[in-house]
Parts: sequence; structure tokens; C-alpha cells
Amino acid sequence: MRTSILSVLIMLMLLPGTACKKFLDRAPSVNLNEEAIFADPILASQFADNAYNHLVDEYARFNNHRGITGQAADEAVSGNSDVGVRTLVTGSYHDHYERGGSALNDISDIWARAYSGIRVTNKMLENIDRIPWTLNQSPARIRGEMHFLRAFLYFELIKRFGGVPLITRTYGVNEDIDIPRNTYEECVSFIVNDLNTADPLLPSDYNNSNNGRATAGAARALKSRVLLYAASKLNNESNDVSKWQAAAAAAKAVMDMGQYSLQSTYADILNVASSPEYIMIKVRGPRSIDGFLLDFAMSPGSGGAQGQLNPTQNHVDLYEMTNGKAITDPTSGYNPQMPYQNRDPRLRANILYNDVDWQGRKIQMWSGGRDYLSGNVTYTATRYYSRKMWPEPYIRNVAGTAILNYVFFRYAEILLNYAEAQNEALSSPDQSVYDAINQIRARPSVAMPPLPAGLTKDDMRKRIRNERAVELAFEDIRWYDIMRWKAGPEIVAQPMYGMNVVRNANGTFTYNRELLPANLQKVYQDHMHRYPIPRSEIYKSKGILVQNPGW
Repeated sequence: MRTSILSVLIMLMLLPGTACKKFLDRAPSVNLNEEAIFADPILASQFADNAYNHLVDEYARFNNHRGITGQAADEAVSGNSDVGVRTLVTGSYHDHYERGGSALNDISDIWARAYSGIRVTNKMLENIDRIPWTLNQSPARIRGEMHFLRAFLYFELIKRFGGVPLITRTYGVNEDIDIPRNTYEECVSFIVNDLNTADPLLPSDYNNSNNGRATAGAARALKSRVLLYAASKLNNESNDVSKWQAAAAAAKAVMDMGQYSLQSTYADILNVASSPEYIMIKVRGPRSIDGFLLDFAMSPGSGGAQGQLNPTQNHVDLYEMTNGKAITDPTSGYNPQMPYQNRDPRLRANILYNDVDWQGRKIQMWSGGRDYLSGNVTYTATRYYSRKMWPEPYIRNVAGTAILNYVFFRYAEILLNYAEAQNEALSSPDQSVYDAINQIRARPSVAMPPLPAGLTKDDMRKRIRNERAVELAFEDIRWYDIMRWKAGPEIVAQPMYGMNVVRNANGTFTYNRELLPANLQKVYQDHMHRYPIPRSEIYKSKGILVQNPGW
């Protein structure tokens, strides 16, 4: 955390740009000093804009773009033999993330990039009043953005590590900044104060050239997420109901804006340039497949891609029948030999499974099929790929037109946040809980039946959690949900399954759910609901920074 201004500026120049966010397509030269930057309103605004580059804005970054948080949860596994993937499965984060090579970016990278970004926001806030702003600039908005981004970066830290040191000003190179961790509650209070400061300073929307900037809606959406996490079991062992009430109120504040609504289509929820559902996104236009997430998610049968993002049968089993009943319900009509028939339409939107139409052909997940096996090389460990992370127009070595946005916040999450918090705040779910969930289920392209009346609080909790798993699948949400619920042992440490598919002589298929090999079974112990603080930070803090229990 000892970072000079020069090293910060150099790092900013090295961070990846964002071709679809014009306001980020520039950066002050590393040859300029602070005085030059803050004496020039254009350079100062560019310096402020670079704070956005410290946000998490890519799905595949758990292990050097070769893994996602879903692979650590129950959403997916990977047959990739990379040591980082094995580290995720075994839960032995300390055994790998500080060695050379592929680091567990969700731990070491987040700690470093978040505090670097926080330093940028602190530096900007300290200097904003001395900058000679022009009449067409908005220092009030920039101030709001800095408070929002600082809050967002601190949230990314506390959702992984718990309480962290609150750095509220910039420090000189020779100053001692070995300070102890603040409590989780102190961090939440600081974040909420920053968001309350940002809210009235931020506009409700922007023109296209400023697409992706923080808005008042984004500040309220982040507050909703922050307070939901603060109310959850990991951070609220005594189940203080007032925390759930605050979380429900924060989500309701976004709903009451009347600015957002659900997109009518679900299958392209990440693939449109704009949507009434988007609260804050990073637009990802067409780009090279090689070396990007799609290289990891696509079937090798598509031409040499890695194909190591493999949804589990555990995840697939969460999708209800179109009559609204779980497949485990004997009255649901589920047929194990027609496992994908009459299922929640979000299954087809999120998962590529055997014999589904895809890019002008049928996906071949059967033994010997081009998408499962070639010689002795197994492509997918489960017979599934993530359709959500592989837009259909993307074909390897063929120019595509699809986009795959990184969604910071969308309206469906707000409805889910409200339903969960409101259900927990009451003795039994009221109509507003039903309305929030049923609105998502009634999306025209989904059209799932409403939840049955008369659910108990516990029953509703199960339905809400299932709805989150399905609706937000592969969107970098599930893993952190499991952590905040303290549900890792009961969800992640359970046996992981795939599907065995055999193509019969007459062209039909036989399906059998099968236990995955031992190397794909996951370890999850209670202390893993929080990450270990990077040991390098512990060592250099002279014993002041205390490690999380169990690590």
C-alpha cells in the first residue's frame, strides 16, 4: 500500500482501456507531475476518469482470465489442469496465489487494484477545489463520481475480506501507513456515507459519449447491494432485523425512481448496447476471441478454443419445469430421459446442452460428439457449456457482431435484493415480496408462473435464492451470495455432478446424471466465507494487519 504518485500514474497508463467508453480513452502522460495535472482542468478530469479503470469489469478474472467465480461456486467446474483451477477446487488459496505465474486475481489483484484506485479518488478529492474548472465542466459531478468509486472499491474489498483499513487521504512516500483494519461495520458506514454524498451530485443519465459513468441510480443500486450484504448471515450473526429493513428500503429507493424496468428478452441480457434494465454497465463491443473469456467458454468443437467453463448438473437442476415445479417434485412431469424439455426458458438461454440448436448445427455432447470428445481429449467435464458467456454470433476466427457487456447493476438484481431483504425483515412474506419475484418470472421471454401463495418465510427464502441462482447465473454474483449466506459447506462442498450422454444406434439419446471425478469435487470450510488477506500485506505491516481466522 506504499505507492508513490509516479507509480500510480504509470500503473494508470498500463491498465487496459475501454474502447466503448469514450470518456476513458485518454490518460495524463506519466511525464507530468501533480502540479501540472491539477493546474489543467482537462488533465485533472482525465486523472479522475482513470479511477474507473480500477473497478472489476471482466467476468473471467479469478485466475488470470482462466476461471470465474462460478467455478469456485456450484455453477461450474473446469477440466483445466492449471494449478490455479486446482487451487479453487481445493480451497487452498494460500498455496498458490502468491507464487509466480497465474495468481488468484480475486484475492491479490483485487487488494492491490482497489487500494490503488482508492488513492486516485482520495487524491482527486483533496485537489478538486483548487482546479481551475471551465464553465462546461462539472466539478460537482466529478466529486460525486469520486465518492461513488471510492465506495465501490471499498465494497469490493469488504465483500471478500471483511473489515479492511480505511484510507481516507493520500500518504507521502515516506509516511508510515501501516494501520490496523477497521471493523466491517465501520467500513459499511463509511461506504454508505460516501454513497449518500455521491447521490445528489450525480445525474440520472448521460449522453452516449459518457456511457458507463456513475449515476444516481448506480449509487442507490450499490447502496442496495452493500446493505444486503451487511444484513446477511456472514455479517449479521445476531440477525438484527433493522439491517434487513435498511436493505429493503435501499432497494425500494431504486424501484421508486421509476427509471428502470426489465428488458422483455432474457437470452440477450448481456448482449445489447442499451437496455431499460441496465443501471450501470461497461459496454464490451466486438473484440478478439483469442485470449479472452470466450476462448475459455467456447466449445473446442468450434475450432480450437479451450472450452473449460463447464456448468454443473447441480446448477442445471435448479431450473424449474415450466409449470413452476422443481424437477425433484414427483408431480412436476420431469422426464430424466428428456431432461431439457419443458424447463424454465432461462435454462436454454444460459446453458448449452446436448442436441440444442447452435450456430447452424446441433451441439454434440454425446460420447464421441465434436463438442465433448476428440480422441482421448475430453472437452467438457460435465457435457455443458455456458451459453450466456458465449454469444451465438461469436464464431472462432470469424468476425462477429455480438457484444458481451460487463453488468455492474441491472434492475432484476434490485428486485431480488428487495424480495430477499423484505422477506427476512418480516415474519412471513408480504405481497410486495411476491410482486418483486413474480415480476422477474413474468418477463415476456421467460413467462414462468407466479410463485404459489401461502409460502412460509423459510419456503420463500429458498425460492428467492433459487431465483437468484437462475436469473443471475454466471454474472459474478453466485459465489459472493454463497459467501454472505455462509452456505458454502451446504452448497459448494456437496457432490458435484455432470451428465453422461450416449447416442443410441437409432439416433436417440440416453441420459444419466453422473458423479464427477474426485479432482472436480470441491472443498469448502467455514473459514472460507472470507478470503485470506494477501500474505505480502500481512508481512509488510509489521504485525499490525491481522489475518482472517482460519488462514
